[in-house]
Amino acid sequence: MSSIRDMSGKWRSIGLLAVAELLVLSVWFSGAATLPAIRAETEITSLQASLYTSMLSVGFVVGTLVSAILGLADRWRPQTFFSAAALIGASANGALIWIDPASPLVPVFRFGIGICMAGCYPVGMKMVSTWARGDMGLLTGLLVAALTLGSGAPHLAQAFLSGIDWRLTLGATSTAALIGAVLVQVVVLGPNALKPAKFKPAAVLEAWRNRALRLANFGYFGHMWELYAVWGWMVVFLNASFTAWYGAGDPRVAFNASLLTFGVLGAGAIGAFLGGWLADRVGRTAVTMGAMGASTACCMVAGFLFGGPPWIMTVFCLFWGIVVIADSAQFSASVMELAEPERVGTMVTAQTSIGFMLTLITIHMVPEVVEIIGWEWAFWTVAIGPLLGFIAMGRLRRLPDAVKIAGGRR
Repeated sequence: MSSIRDMSGKWRSIGLLAVAELLVLSVWFSGAATLPAIRAETEITSLQASLYTSMLSVGFVVGTLVSAILGLADRWRPQTFFSAAALIGASANGALIWIDPASPLVPVFRFGIGICMAGCYPVGMKMVSTWARGDMGLLTGLLVAALTLGSGAPHLAQAFLSGIDWRLTLGATSTAALIGAVLVQVVVLGPNALKPAKFKPAAVLEAWRNRALRLANFGYFGHMWELYAVWGWMVVFLNASFTAWYGAGDPRVAFNASLLTFGVLGAGAIGAFLGGWLADRVGRTAVTMGAMGASTACCMVAGFLFGGPPWIMTVFCLFWGIVVIADSAQFSASVMELAEPERVGTMVTAQTSIGFMLTLITIHMVPEVVEIIGWEWAFWTVAIGPLLGFIAMGRLRRLPDAVKIAGGRR
């Protein structure tokens, strides 16, 4: 009976955490989702458009870096940390409703939202790891699936609110984040939860000193080089592609681009779940290498489909949406299995900090590359990341420490 109650409590807590993560992370891509509508209404520069996405990443990097150095994810009660960050992030996102989109205050608020998200995603990973019993891949995959759906939610809202007011999308995502902040308070930690770790700033350097951890992180960095370049610019890429097919001013362009972008992230949620389920059975390095190999190929094929039939682009992008995120949770899972148990939160936070630092390069790089060589070739520069990540995970697979991953399934 006790075992049944434990399992019931586990899945109730994981479910609540996943829903809270989904709701809170909806504010992440609210800027990118509303960008086409904002640009149609207000004249903003390409730099300002880039800052809508990149400043949130800058804030996230700063927030995770400070959190990793101070070990906050391992020293503070995770439910309280998550909830406070979500409340502040929701408030900052809602404040953008009343600010002129061309105002210099917009990047400042997006920066603040990014800092707040540093108290949600890595902390959520720390919380889910407390319930892992041979299913770390599945649990982290579920959480990343929730994150992916949350990131895609603004695009869905914008697709159906198109022509009404983009501010409604901001209002809807802020409300969702507020609900998530309350919901996470009833999440119970699992039996793997440890007492708060002692303050030890040097602990973050273990992510570099330990070769197995270093290679797992390098795999993640290659993955992140691609992920947010694809997610952040997908709606703009599709707008341009559909405009080339339907013609400028056709109402199907904005609707189809927003709806398909949500579809890409929605397919990613399926990919994250299946990737986690599969990684627990065949190995994390095997799954990450397979996903990054497929994603590299997608980066190189995307341009050849640009401006072509929308149905072909739709099928292709949904597949890309699955493979681009299928491996994401498994880098975190690998780090949590390789790290010292009392420093799991710090290691995951350090990993995400550097990974998102790299996204700042590609987020700003893509539009500049498009200006020079067009969408037909732009994603070739993004393919470098998953290709190098594939190599890093192949090296990790050959290390003796790899037996610690996924119960020895590598």
